[in-house]
Amino acid sequence: MTTGERHGTVTRAHSAAEGPDTGTAARPAGTASSGERVADWFDGRLGIHAFGAKYLRKVFPDHWSFLLGEICLYSFVVLVLTGVYLTLFFHPSMNEVVYHGSYVPLNGIRMSEAYASTLDISFDVRGGLLIRQIHHWAALIFLAAMLTHMMRHFFTGSFRRPREVNWLFGWTLLLLGLFEGLFGYSLPDDLLSGTGMRFVDGALLSVPVVGTYLSMFLFGGEFPGHDIVPRFYSLHVLVIPGIMAALVVAHLILVVYHKHTQFGGPGRTERNVVGTPFMPVYMAKAGGFLFLVSGVITLIAAVASINPVWSYGPYRADQVSTGAQPDWYLGFAEGLVRVMPGWEITLWGHTLVLGVLIPIVVFPLLLVLIGVYPFVEARVTGDRREHHLLDRPRNRPVRTALGAAWISLYLVLLAGGGNDIVATRFHLSINTVTWTVRIALLVVPAVVFVVTRRVCLGLQLRDRELVAHGRATGVVRRLPHGEYVEVHRPLDRAELHTLTEHERRGLPPAHPAGPSGGGDLQAADPDRAVGRPRVGAGHDETQP
Repeated sequence: MTTGERHGTVTRAHSAAEGPDTGTAARPAGTASSGERVADWFDGRLGIHAFGAKYLRKVFPDHWSFLLGEICLYSFVVLVLTGVYLTLFFHPSMNEVVYHGSYVPLNGIRMSEAYASTLDISFDVRGGLLIRQIHHWAALIFLAAMLTHMMRHFFTGSFRRPREVNWLFGWTLLLLGLFEGLFGYSLPDDLLSGTGMRFVDGALLSVPVVGTYLSMFLFGGEFPGHDIVPRFYSLHVLVIPGIMAALVVAHLILVVYHKHTQFGGPGRTERNVVGTPFMPVYMAKAGGFLFLVSGVITLIAAVASINPVWSYGPYRADQVSTGAQPDWYLGFAEGLVRVMPGWEITLWGHTLVLGVLIPIVVFPLLLVLIGVYPFVEARVTGDRREHHLLDRPRNRPVRTALGAAWISLYLVLLAGGGNDIVATRFHLSINTVTWTVRIALLVVPAVVFVVTRRVCLGLQLRDRELVAHGRATGVVRRLPHGEYVEVHRPLDRAELHTLTEHERRGLPPAHPAGPSGGGDLQAADPDRAVGRPRVGAGHDETQP
């Protein structure tokens, strides 16, 4: 492995076959200090020196988008720390008690121990309400950062070989995060979360043949049962966090093993990484960013109230909270149910509630589409090569259009999940809002796909013009024969490299610049030309 200095950053070549140097330098007896002898003792048994020499100088590229993954990691750390604190005071029991606490409006009300302990955390435990709000806000930010982080990987193509497995790890983390949020949201046993549990019960009951058994198993009897809070508590604080922590570690190990991806540019190739070393530069930045993320989450929690369970009251099976909405990450699932017509069919004496069954089938399919996309793209394009340089989204218009269409579909369903709120806030008929969402569900993704693809192709044409003719200066010059032309400034080598480093197939050569002062593309970079990608994710489209 070699290192060198390039423009103030370190360039490190990549070799998957290199191994650690397991030897240690011999020291004359009696010349080493006690600290050195202790270090040598550990190094001889654990290989700490060789490990540090290899990985503490590992290079990480500098780009703001890479911070999205760090936001995921640091918000997860905040979640774990605040969650441990909350477990010391929360009682995961559905046994009924009569509340006598600091929140006077609910004194004398029968409620579960889970809800009563949540009120105690909020009003009687020193700092309890702040910790609760930090925990909830961190969960929302964690899932938002994960989704944004995955979309960054999607649009830049970093999921390609050899990172398909790491993509699946990230996708699994996102999926587990959705259910972890649902379980934690349901633990207080308030009226709002109980309404969400009624939604879950209805979804389970719609499953043919085994739906009743699934509901009885989950709730420990007929809804609401007496076991749902203890069971969700075990899943929320033990099972799912353990799996997620293991996946985070595996995810980071693969990032180190495969080396970090980077955007193309001068000096950057498929065989090196240009950036700063892990120690001490990147570590200092990462530590500062950890405190920054934690501080921002704490500030938001301190000034913005979230999930005020005392306003909803304890859950009762005969009541429903008005304007009940899930957290944003599950809003699209509720939108699927709300915009679906209430279809039912009867087969062999059994009623199938299609109005619920179809949405709970479509819900995982929308997520599976994200998980399997790397394999679908590799099969469609036939590209089995290793990729360590990232794509500019404009250079992969079909992939970018597919991602934008998926996001638009998600946002439409999110709006559908709040159709009652939209109707009341804008004084509209809820039927009008529902039908609008139904139509948008079919029309908007198709329109977004077409528009996004055309925008990407237009940006490619703009890049082509910049490479062929240079950047407009606003200066007009009169030629000897009387023609007026605008003077263009040729791009420098770094800009030319950035605009032309992506792959192209079957493209005609770019026209050389005329007397307007633009640079000659063939002279500037004879092996490259800018054109429009081919139809198909990952390929280039020849310009007509």
